[in-house]
Amino acid sequence: MAEKELTPEETSKIFEEVKELLTGMLNDRSVPRNIKRVSQKCIDELNRTDETSGVLSANAMYSIGDISTDPNVPFHTRTTVYRIISILERVKDS
Repeated sequence: MAEKELTPEETSKIFEEVKELLTGMLNDRSVPRNIKRVSQKCIDELNRTDETSGVLSANAMYSIGDISTDPNVPFHTRTTVYRIISILERVKDS
């Protein structure tokens, strides 16, 4: 069964939701600085307008995917990372 294509408004809402989750990680005092740097990089990536939404989503997933294997990541942050990846997987180029 084919998934329906997302509208630009739906894609924008998805990116806003992901940016909120990433901002929560930035504001969490228990998150190490290297993880916060990657979170900020992903926010910056999702704010770009020079690429398609699928490319931006893939770039952010790639960056944030590296966090999930870091042994210094708190468990609640790792769960947030998996949630972000799951949300971004819905964004594809047609």
